[in-house]
Amino acid sequence: MLESPSKRESCGIFGIYGSQDTARLIYLGLYALQHRGQESAGIVVTDGNTVSSHKGMGLISDVFKDGVLEKLVGSMGIGHVRYSTTGSSMLRNAQPFLVEQIDRVFALGHNGNIVNIAGLRRKLETRGAIFQTSTDSELIAHLILHKRGPLEERLIKVFDELKGAWSLVFMTPRGILAARDPFGFRPLCIGRKGDAIIFASETCALDIIEADYVRDVQPGEIVIADHNGIHSVQGQRKANSAMCIFEYIYFSRPDSMIFEHGVYRVRKQLGLQAAMESNVEGADLVVPMPTSGNYAALGFAQGSGLPFEYGVIRNHYVGRTFIQPSASVRNLGVRLKLNPVREILEGKRVVVVDDSIVRGTTSKLRTKALREAGAREIHMRISCPPIRYPCFYGIDFSSKGELIACNHSVDYIRDYIGADSLAYLSLEGMFKAMPHPAKNFCSACFTGKYPIKITDDSTKHCLESSPVDACEW
Repeated sequence: MLESPSKRESCGIFGIYGSQDTARLIYLGLYALQHRGQESAGIVVTDGNTVSSHKGMGLISDVFKDGVLEKLVGSMGIGHVRYSTTGSSMLRNAQPFLVEQIDRVFALGHNGNIVNIAGLRRKLETRGAIFQTSTDSELIAHLILHKRGPLEERLIKVFDELKGAWSLVFMTPRGILAARDPFGFRPLCIGRKGDAIIFASETCALDIIEADYVRDVQPGEIVIADHNGIHSVQGQRKANSAMCIFEYIYFSRPDSMIFEHGVYRVRKQLGLQAAMESNVEGADLVVPMPTSGNYAALGFAQGSGLPFEYGVIRNHYVGRTFIQPSASVRNLGVRLKLNPVREILEGKRVVVVDDSIVRGTTSKLRTKALREAGAREIHMRISCPPIRYPCFYGIDFSSKGELIACNHSVDYIRDYIGADSLAYLSLEGMFKAMPHPAKNFCSACFTGKYPIKITDDSTKHCLESSPVDACEW
């Protein structure tokens, strides 16, 4: 369940080389990745000589209309959908970030978050760098400009200075480059459509343009698509990766394959594991909290033997970024998104399955609505452990004060949201449902064990309420 603004998606990136219909294919790819960012969108294309770009605030369908795509002509390009982690939500921070100098032109789109941005920015400013935005994507661009040598060598040098998460697409007049950080926090895959080479955050963006999945960009790898075809440079890679486990739990689309495995199957397995750990004897039915709880609820129903029913219906014409105009109509805003079905719920003992609880405020309103629809008992089951720690790698759990599980027990949260019972999936159960070993995931939002030490002044304040483990893997 999205509890804006405390839980929002990672950005989505897309790149294509060697296409005759570049802008339209990028548009479709970004459309498939819209769930990863709804604040702004942008496309930059080139034919090797001239560069065309367009960016705007809002959804893809709003930003690219009235013949905009027809003006973006080129054989390669990159696109980006954004929500803000580092940098506020405004047009100047929209991506892709385009750099035009006397002797070079390039553009980049970034998914992730750099945790040592403040120190690097001060260092660059002392060298005369002037920043136009507040994003870590511009920081990466400045670092590239301050290096010497071929582009691949400069990128490797830049990546050695960065700490944090990045999957990025990078366009020059000669080709497209794609890269992931040494830990591989964020997903990034390679596809083909005829002779065209494609990079995308998720495979659902390949499916929409009928492209074939080739493989993932590996952690620490730089993949280059140019007139020589496709080749790569393997930079630094950690012994254990740190793939974001929340990509499987919530962020990625269920029809995507990320980190080389299908999201749908993993979410069902999370629900099945939850049923094994915290089944509800005497319950009448299992109801998902749409839409992020659908697949875990299906797994829970199969594991428990209880019937599965859509007891809550989502209004698909209300976006995730809906803003309530005032506190007095906040409840109406909740009802606009999700509405309980009285004939399914009335008099029933209901198991409600959701992917997570962040602040608890939305869960409280949902539970109240289910009660008003006649549910006799409400047993909340969450398909991940309690979120107790902020994330610094591209998820907007920005501070511990926003997280209800940071300072409160499960019993307190149960009473606060108004449920008859509440159970989270255990840490061990979550890892059991995953297709990779536990050591290869970042689960810091549950455990407080961060793969990268948090040393930057801009992030230290988020850890003030209690100590956590911050360790290099």
